[in-house]
Order: sequence, then structure tokens, then C-alpha cells
Amino acid sequence: MIIDNLEYNTEREHLIIPEYGRHMQKMINYAKSLETKEERNKVAKGIIAVMGNMQPHLRDVPDFQHKLWDQLFIMSNFELDADSPYEIPTKEIYEERPEPLDYPQNFPKYRFYGNNIKTMIDVANTWEDGELKEALIYTIANHMKKCFLNWNKDTVEDAVIFNHLFELSGGKIDLRNSEESLTDATSLMRSKTKYSNTSSSKKGHHKKSSSNRQRKRY
Repeated sequence: MIIDNLEYNTEREHLIIPEYGRHMQKMINYAKSLETKEERNKVAKGIIAVMGNMQPHLRDVPDFQHKLWDQLFIMSNFELDADSPYEIPTKEIYEERPEPLDYPQNFPKYRFYGNNIKTMIDVANTWEDGELKEALIYTIANHMKKCFLNWNKDTVEDAVIFNHLFELSGGKIDLRNSEESLTDATSLMRSKTKYSNTSSSKKGHHKKSSSNRQRKRY
């Protein structure tokens, strides 16, 4: 048997929404070709029903019917002249590109502090002067010092942290002439080491228990 007329997908009409298949595209093209609007409306409702049956898991999703009607007009290349229970989308709106997103400002010089430190500083700037604000500021400064030590693995003078805090706060938080010292670097690193040792011992304990369970008993 010789097949003379083979059709390749590359030679067929482009599918605007491939998930619905080629037969659905042909039904929409047929609806576009009908002469009267009454006929087009009738066929359009039938197509919507078929599209809904293809996605039964979305029937309870809000605005599901609205989505189907929008997809119908999109697949018709916005050329189907039929009534819709919803506002008919236009090609201009469909092809409109969204506005670019504004990414949060980062500080590459001090990336070892993390992105959240700037948020913490901004919150501190909104607080009224007093003991609570002062406690928050020194908590932030100690956290910055710990982050610096985690990155540098060495020591750091409090003056360095105070200068960074002054810069990141836009000059609103100034501890550069403060007589109060931050937490000692050794204490900050010791707490980190203690936590690491605790985690390691727990892992070792679980591993040992696992090996005991696998041991043969005679």
C-alpha cells in the first residue's frame, strides 16, 4: 500500500495552544467561517463545553469559564466574531509586556551580612528613640559582627561594624563614638562551634544506632 499524501506537523497549521490539540483548532476555524452570528455563538458554546470536559479538574476553580472563553478567542487569533459572557480580550492586551520588576537593592561590598540586614536596619530607623530602639540597634550590630566572623573566620574590630552600620543606615544609626562594646568575637564563635559539635554528635549517634540495629544477634 502506497501513501501519497503524508502530512507532517511542520507543514500543518501552527497550534496557538497545543494542549487542546489540532481537532480543537479545526473546530474554532470552522466557527470563524460560519456566516451568521447566531451560528457562531451556538458553535462557540459547544466548543467551550468540549474544552471544559478536557479539564474536569479545573471545574471548581474560580473564573474557570472566563479562562476558557479567553482561550477560545486567543486560539481564533482574535478573529472569532461571537458573543461572550465576559469581556472579550484583544490582541493588544494579550501581547502587552508586563512592566519590569524592581529588584531589591543589594550591597555587593557587604554581601556577607545577607539581604535581610538592610530590612532590619530600615525597621530600626522607624522606631522612636529609647531603650527598645537602642537594644534593637545593638542586636543588629552583634548580628552583623557574627556574620562578618562567619565569612572572615578571623576577628574584627567593633569600629568596622559601626562604620558599616552607619553606611547601611544612611547615616541615621551612628555608634562610631559609642563607649559600649559588642559581644566578644570569641563568644560569638564559641556559640557557633558548640552548635556545630551538637549537630555532629547527634549525627554520629544516629549512625551508631543504625549500625547496632544491623548487627547480627546469636
